[in-house]
Amino acid sequence: MALSDLPRRARGAFSLSPPSWATPWRAKPAADAGRRGPRIAVLGNCQARGVAQAMRLLAPDSPVRFLPMGTLGRDHGHIDGLVSTLASSDHVFSQLFPAGLLPGGDITVLRRRDPRTRMFPTIVFSAFHPDMVYAGRVEDLAALKLARSPLGQYHSAIALCAHRLGLTAAQTERLFREDVFRRLGYLDQWEPAVRELVGGGAMVGFGLEREMSRWGRRGAFMHVINHPKVFVIADIARRLLVESGFTPEPVEIEDYLGDELARDVVWPVYPPIAEVYGLTGSYLFKTKPRGDAFPDLYDLPGFLAASFALYDAAEPGDLACARVEAWIAAPEIVAMFRAA
Repeated sequence: MALSDLPRRARGAFSLSPPSWATPWRAKPAADAGRRGPRIAVLGNCQARGVAQAMRLLAPDSPVRFLPMGTLGRDHGHIDGLVSTLASSDHVFSQLFPAGLLPGGDITVLRRRDPRTRMFPTIVFSAFHPDMVYAGRVEDLAALKLARSPLGQYHSAIALCAHRLGLTAAQTERLFREDVFRRLGYLDQWEPAVRELVGGGAMVGFGLEREMSRWGRRGAFMHVINHPKVFVIADIARRLLVESGFTPEPVEIEDYLGDELARDVVWPVYPPIAEVYGLTGSYLFKTKPRGDAFPDLYDLPGFLAASFALYDAAEPGDLACARVEAWIAAPEIVAMFRAA
């Protein structure tokens, strides 16, 4: 399934990337030594971790604490514990988090208990990567029992569907072409993706119309559907600070901190899709590296072969995907796949 196939309340949970879920970043106490300004707490997923890091740079007098969404239950036990932890902060910024991650309540309860909480959106934008989906058993959103792929938990919907229909990896490769993308709606995703992104911002009181125009002018502003590039993170951090009375340092985040999420998975913008947006596309898939090792890279044949090897070893129910189910129920799409 893609994020857009899920109820809005669930999308925050599915935006938890493996780094923020499995190995949450912890600020070392020494990092805030000498900072005597207003204390800041940032709660959320891997994007929020980037926002916290950006705030450390933009507001160098303020101690900044990041609270990972994925470990709220383990770290705080109950909503009461989280409220107690946040009481020592002067400013609290949070993404939406659903019920089930923390006993006692969700973001609605937190905002009622601590009205200072200022929300900011989770950035999800699929127009550059419309083929990217999740697969797996989703009954328990907090557990996130998602199927593995060569790129963590991100799958190609075309690959999943082709495997389900019994095609080989070589046959599937022939489906990665413009007419297939057009038939599947991949070339018409800009407006729906913009509406979804802007609507998500409006839902939490953080309009994104101006930011969307600025990001769009910079080309592909996402590494994957839920990992924005660092200038997107920087814009959110800077705006939160300004609207809270800070005067951020006039510096560019990428000049000082680099792009942490670029170290994670990078999904290519397929050439026919890139052409629609005046970009240069490719089929070069990048994994998240282990430690300081160079990341594994896959071309399209290699990515499909590695995907099919994992799918062959998986139980069918573990590869559930709402989009694939919809395609298989459409005879004309099945015929297009089988003709590959």
